[in-house]
Amino acid sequence: MNQTTKGIWIAKAVGIEPCTVVMDLEGTDGRERGEDDTTFEKQSALFALAVSDIVLVNMWCHDIGREHAANKPLLKTVFQVMMRLFSPRKTTLLFVIRDKTKTPFEYLEPLLRDDVQKIWDTVSKPVVHKNTPLSEFFNVEVTALSSYEEKEEQFREQVADLKQRFFQSVSPGGLAGDRRGVIPASGFSFSAQKIWEVIKQNKDLDLPAHKVMVATVRCEEIANEKYMRLASDKSWLELEKAIQAGPISGLGEKLTLLLEAFLSEYDSEAVFFDESVRDSKRKDLELKSLQLVYPAFITMVGHLRSNSLQNFKTRLEESLHKGEGFAVAVRTCKSSCMLDFDSGCTDAIIKQADWDVSKLRDKLCRDIEAQAAFICNEKLSELIAKYEKKLELALSEPVQLLLESGAINTWASIRNLLKHETGATVEGLRAALTGFELDQSAFDKMVQNLCAYARSVVEKKSRDEVGQILSRMKDRFATVFNHDDDSLPRVWTGKEDIRTITRDARAASLKLLSTMAVIRLDEREDKIENVLSSLLDGPVAVASPRYRDVGTSGDPLASSTWDKVPPEETLITPVQCKYLWRQFRMETEYTITQALSAQEAYKRSNNWLPPLWAIMAIVILGFNEFMLLLRNPLYLLVLFVIFLLSKAIWVQMDITRDFQNGTLAGLLALSSRFLPTIMNLLRRLAEEGHGHPKPQPPQRHPRPTNQSFKNDHHQSSSVSSTLADTALSSNFTSIDDDPEYSSPQLMRRRVNNDDNAETL
Repeated sequence: MNQTTKGIWIAKAVGIEPCTVVMDLEGTDGRERGEDDTTFEKQSALFALAVSDIVLVNMWCHDIGREHAANKPLLKTVFQVMMRLFSPRKTTLLFVIRDKTKTPFEYLEPLLRDDVQKIWDTVSKPVVHKNTPLSEFFNVEVTALSSYEEKEEQFREQVADLKQRFFQSVSPGGLAGDRRGVIPASGFSFSAQKIWEVIKQNKDLDLPAHKVMVATVRCEEIANEKYMRLASDKSWLELEKAIQAGPISGLGEKLTLLLEAFLSEYDSEAVFFDESVRDSKRKDLELKSLQLVYPAFITMVGHLRSNSLQNFKTRLEESLHKGEGFAVAVRTCKSSCMLDFDSGCTDAIIKQADWDVSKLRDKLCRDIEAQAAFICNEKLSELIAKYEKKLELALSEPVQLLLESGAINTWASIRNLLKHETGATVEGLRAALTGFELDQSAFDKMVQNLCAYARSVVEKKSRDEVGQILSRMKDRFATVFNHDDDSLPRVWTGKEDIRTITRDARAASLKLLSTMAVIRLDEREDKIENVLSSLLDGPVAVASPRYRDVGTSGDPLASSTWDKVPPEETLITPVQCKYLWRQFRMETEYTITQALSAQEAYKRSNNWLPPLWAIMAIVILGFNEFMLLLRNPLYLLVLFVIFLLSKAIWVQMDITRDFQNGTLAGLLALSSRFLPTIMNLLRRLAEEGHGHPKPQPPQRHPRPTNQSFKNDHHQSSSVSSTLADTALSSNFTSIDDDPEYSSPQLMRRRVNNDDNAETL
């Protein structure tokens, strides 16, 4: 009989479920290859054992029990190779007894099993498999077929029964139901190719290395395919886009389900590959998938952090608005915001990931603390500004009034005011800062700054007042000079001692200058008033600017600093005081001149009658005319009428007031008003004579309305003033034309004369 099968043939079994691939190997005892050519025999046997789940071994019934028959040498070789496999692979060995004889099958099966067990027991085993039973590597099954030539029908029935055993062979209880280390169908072609290459290279079959190689290639392909599908998945892309706009509720659960779906697909496709490789590639796929979604998770945490920080600001403002203490509000709001952040992170955490958000949480804590510190500084600044403004309002006007008064105890009053207002403000600030829970050192520093600010307010107000010191001194001089001890306006009647009054007014102004010379917020004695008192006596000599800073032994004011007074507390230097006093005296001389002029005018107005010798001469020389009047009463009547007319003209023209400014000025004023006054009197007499007096409005001092009279009157007043000033100019060294120092006493005197004239 010739060889019917040469090499290895592979085909898909028809009509068998599940899909079953059948390999047909050439016989191991063919004469074509000869006795010594067992290489291919071993190679094909190893190949079949490596790739198959079920190996059918044909045996002739009469070879059972023979030592060198029934493929025993080949089985021994195969068993030795399998023993070197580190992980046992359960393969079903189905021995098919051909041309079964009359010997019962129940006798043949145990005998064949015993032969196989003996072969297993006699082969050399590695140490790790020294006590490993045959059942760990092989599942031995035995069946028998009758002779095809003698019992064809029975043979076909037995073959049909054997074929039925291959249906659902991988199910539990089937021929290959307990197999292990199976190569999936998708990797069968690659696995078979690599196994045959190893066998052809005359190497022993290293099944574990081969399975790892196949599993690595296929699992990596499956993992890459799942990763690409995940990266392009519509659900994932929508989540990735939505997370950029804001936080998503349930993000962790959604991503977890998405990853689990793709990982489950990987598990189902790679379930039959090497477990270690499969798990390794699964971890790689899981890691890559987590790296893909990690930016979305970080973005989500960023949104949570931003929202928590913003919520902290909002809640803190609301708590402060309700009147809650700042420190308590910060702790409460921080705790609630951190709880919200932790809850959000828990909701965003993916089940497959062990991402740590502690650093992000710590950063949020630092941001909240920084924001709380910023808000605290803002609130403290607002409080400090509020109390500084309150302190400034409480000090500015009182300090200004005290400085203007220039009293003896001005600076003592300012110190008491500063102490009182500062203490009240500090107490108010202490109450306002209770909720901030500041430490004592911080509070003491704020109090120190507030006290320094209060002091600076007083110093600034003092320096502002220094700019008006000359005006203040002139006002003080005018007040003392023009008012008596009862604060009534002074009338210059000629009895006043202008020299004494001038000295008192200058002393009051000098007191104001000494008060404003330096800042006296510290209780410190100084001799500034004593030094400045030298300015009241004698002329004022001003040092040259070149030697202004060089003091001289004879003049204590020839210096730029006060003795025992720091420069920062100096408002007016000694040299500046000297200049101010000189300017003050020059600008107040006009007031003194006006007072002297008023006294002189008063004396002249009370001495307008002729001298006594002139009166005696008139009486003696006019004795005859007087006797004539006594002898003729008609003349006396005429004189009486003339007297009444003259008196009326006197009252009407207010001659006394006009002559107060001098004789020449009075004559000029009378010459312009005499004729209009006479005409006015005659008109009134005529109206009364007809019995129709014209009603006139009450007029205390009737005046002509002629414009020329006004001009002449002003001109005459100016002329009289000029003449009076010229007459007295030899008594003074300087006269200022400042209109501010006009003589109000003259106007008062003029009003008094008008009242007297009206009474007459």
